Amino acid sequence: MADLIPCLVISKKRGQEAKIVLSELGLLDNNMRVSSDSKNIFWPLVREISDSERSILESRLGIFELAHTESKLRMKRPKSILEELYGKLSPSQLASLPRSYDVVGDIAVLEIPQELSDKGALIGNAVLNVHKNVKVVLAKAGRVDGVTRVRRFIHLAGENRTTTLHRENGCVFQVDLSSAYFSPRLVTEHARVASQVSPGEVVVDLFAGVGPFSIQIAKRGAAQVYAIDINELAVDLLKQNIHLNKADGRVFPILGDARKVVEESLSSKADRVIMNLPSEAKNYIDVACRAIKTEGGIIHYYQFSTSESADEAVESLVRGVEASSRKVVKILGSRKVRPSAPREWQVVVDAQIK
Repeated sequence: MADLIPCLVISKKRGQEAKIVLSELGLLDNNMRVSSDSKNIFWPLVREISDSERSILESRLGIFELAHTESKLRMKRPKSILEELYGKLSPSQLASLPRSYDVVGDIAVLEIPQELSDKGALIGNAVLNVHKNVKVVLAKAGRVDGVTRVRRFIHLAGENRTTTLHRENGCVFQVDLSSAYFSPRLVTEHARVASQVSPGEVVVDLFAGVGPFSIQIAKRGAAQVYAIDINELAVDLLKQNIHLNKADGRVFPILGDARKVVEESLSSKADRVIMNLPSEAKNYIDVACRAIKTEGGIIHYYQFSTSESADEAVESLVRGVEASSRKVVKILGSRKVRPSAPREWQVVVDAQIK
């Protein structure tokens, strides 16, 4: 049988006054949700009140009732996993808790430090208690790896799956975190690039993944986007997302190595090239230059950097473009996109070349 919760029942007209008095006496249970009916409000109490406390309440509040309930009052949802795990972990363990984590659709993805490796299930369940919309909690088990850009995960809590439906900037994406790369931390970057594309442009997305750049570009205007990826599972998801977002006929999914695809069918076709493969993009600058039209175009170049500035990436891009017998006319902008590791950032350079 569930425990009964003591509460003070008072008319709604006196509700705020009662809250103040109960708080002054240390009787209000702030960890419980407040409930009400058409006439009264039910203030949860931390314990049964004493006779002297009842006398004080009567003198200050007048008419009220004391009751016990198990249905009208519910525990408040904790505001953070730190709050949820307070008292369940030691102070040093609490200090090691991840302060932020990614949420993709209804999946939360955490980085669990080594010293908390045996607390994964406890932390995972804390995340579920804090976020009512999260149904799955996963822990990263290594870096994004290989040409297919996949990462291993450890299941911590909730439903045992890696697939979800993620909404971003008015688009919806079918995602499988174990099969294809996707980062919600690039939401602003996806929108920023898409907003620069003019109707009628031809865009080549060299490393498209499940399509967050390509589809958002297509949804904003009449651009043609060729979305390339070497990961077959990513391209399968990309095709689903094209249909989900009604981008058929504007986004053209292509399975294959970007170098071969551009050489065989997309040479001198693009007004704009997106190079979101920061670990390897410098090795594909020549491919981007080949894809850009003879009269020139724009490259969005991404690279990891140990500096918060994009100077290193700018130098890499300029060298690569010149080695491809083309020229950087203007650096349109450069910025830090996000931290990618301790003392490492993903940066982007937007450049006009001819």
